[in-house]
Parts: sequence; C-alpha cells; structure tokens
Amino acid sequence: MAAEIERKFLVADDSWRDGTAGVRIAQGYLSQDPDRTVRVRLAGENAWLTIKGRTEGITRAEFEYAIPADDAQELLGLCLPSVIDKTRHEVSFGGHLWEIDVFHGDNEGLVIAEVELADESISPELPPWVGAEVSLDARYFNSCLAAQPYARWG
Repeated sequence: MAAEIERKFLVADDSWRDGTAGVRIAQGYLSQDPDRTVRVRLAGENAWLTIKGRTEGITRAEFEYAIPADDAQELLGLCLPSVIDKTRHEVSFGGHLWEIDVFHGDNEGLVIAEVELADESISPELPPWVGAEVSLDARYFNSCLAAQPYARWG
C-alpha cells in the first residue's frame, strides 16, 4: 500500500523565502468523505488525480496518478466548492524537503509548511521559521480548507 506520512506546521515568519516564485496550484475535491478523499490538482503544466484514505495519526493511504492538464481543468469544474488556490514553495532543511503552501483567495493569510517522512518515528529537525504543529488538527487539512476556508473561521 502507498502511504503518506506527513507533519504540518504553521509558518511563523518569512525567513524561509529565497526569492523563487514557487508553483501556483489549483486543487479541488470530488469527494471529501473522511474515509476517502478524491483530489484533482493542477500545478503549472502538470496534473494529478489523488485518492487518500482516512488519516490514522499522521499516516494515510495515498494513491496518485498523473492525468492530462486539460482533463484536470475540466475536473476542477466538477469539484465541490471551493477550489483551493495556493502557491507551493520547496525548501530543503535538515536533510528533508519542506513544502510551504501560501494560500490565496478564501484562505488568504494562511501559510503551512509540510514535511513528508519515511516513518512516523522520524523526528525531523525543525526549521526556525516553523510555528505550531497542526498535523492532527483537521481544520488544516486541504480538504477541510476547501469546505470551510480560513477566512470564515472568525
């Protein structure tokens, strides 16, 4: 089984920025059932269909398939409201690749850093720019941000 083991953190400051533009991503959900989410992602000229299982701790089943960008664009039109708009930046730190998502639109103001791990027992060195860990807070799952955007949290 393919598995995703991921930790998420709020980003405390902009010291991670290196001047690169990052990649703009449109991401929508065809299913947001907690037992199975089905995501469409369009990032530049690349696109994927991803199926994820229920999260257990910081691990969940994940199956990802490349699809044509034109298909992804059409599938985004079929997605549940709302489609997430974010820019993803990649930063290497402490021997790991960190993905920093800067959200736009209804999630403007939210910046999250994620690191994927080979095993749940791995404790990566934390960069100085990360803040509170939100790995187990479902509000910060992208599927939840699509349904209940950050701007509506009040």
